[in-house]
Amino acid sequence: MPEISAPIGLLIDVNSGRVLFERQSHRRFVPASLTKIMTSYVAFELIDQGKLQLGQTFTMKPETFAKWHGVGSTMFLGKNSQTTVADLLEGIVTVSANDGCVVLAEGVAGSVPGFTAMMNAEAKKLGMRDTHYNTPNGWMDEGQTWVSAADLAKLSMALITRHPALYQRFYGHHQATLGGITQNNHNPLYGHTEGADGVKTGFTNEAGYGLVGSATRNGRRLMMVVGGYDRPNDRAQQSRALIEWGFAAWSSHPLYKAGARLGSAAVQGGEDTGVDLVAPHDFALTLPAGTAGKPTLAIRYKGPLRAPIAKGQQVATLLVRMPGQPEEALPLVAANDVAKGGVIARLRNGFLSMAGR
Repeated sequence: MPEISAPIGLLIDVNSGRVLFERQSHRRFVPASLTKIMTSYVAFELIDQGKLQLGQTFTMKPETFAKWHGVGSTMFLGKNSQTTVADLLEGIVTVSANDGCVVLAEGVAGSVPGFTAMMNAEAKKLGMRDTHYNTPNGWMDEGQTWVSAADLAKLSMALITRHPALYQRFYGHHQATLGGITQNNHNPLYGHTEGADGVKTGFTNEAGYGLVGSATRNGRRLMMVVGGYDRPNDRAQQSRALIEWGFAAWSSHPLYKAGARLGSAAVQGGEDTGVDLVAPHDFALTLPAGTAGKPTLAIRYKGPLRAPIAKGQQVATLLVRMPGQPEEALPLVAANDVAKGGVIARLRNGFLSMAGR
């Protein structure tokens, strides 16, 4: 186990959900540009829903330019410039563009408060209990924006599993050229850690140096959150060492592939009386290197589930038990939408229930 001096830290094996390292993972802290993970998540959700297009353009309003031009990290958007959603996302994710965040927020919701309301709504849906957003870019706001390491890991895993194509398109880039200007990504894992593909760095004088890092090897993904470093070199060296330790000291034993059907759940008040439960990503059992054994598995959910249910919504849990190891809980999601049932569907389901079917 390498030395980790950060006051906040978390390392998770995503495929098993096992926590490999934890330090004050539910402590609230100021995220700085780690905020931008949620900014991109909101955009990805809207894109998948057909409410936002990558080719749409948004304007840098004169008043927005006056407030945000040259403030912190920027993509140097000009006054009254028109920028596509795709370029704004590239700027936000790769070069941490504060100006791009505000232009996207105003373009999507009409105002920054309108967009942060959307951010907080998504945080609530994901069960991020120690998070609140007051800004789309994480710029200093006297502590009105806060997160926890556990919530950032949960958000980042949702970002990757719910939007794999968009994640692959916009995350993991070492640099970006926007408006004729090339800037490097400051993620300290890039170019040093095999399989690194995200997620985001953060820094302000208020927050210190933070990182949400992710890397995959042979289908196995590790997710790391560290926060509160005083020096960027400590963040770089210790985060690389931590994730290497995670791959070396722990072994992964595959259980199920993403999309595997593991069971079903009863549904009340829907067009259907049940819904299949599937794995949202590859599942595995993580054990200390050299350990072996056979786990027992059990599905748990509070049922019957109530319609409507959205495809991909977490509705159940797969409990993985192994002698001598802590119990792991993996999310199971709905394989398809279940709409709220009409009168005929409710009558049909009632008769089936009375018949014991």
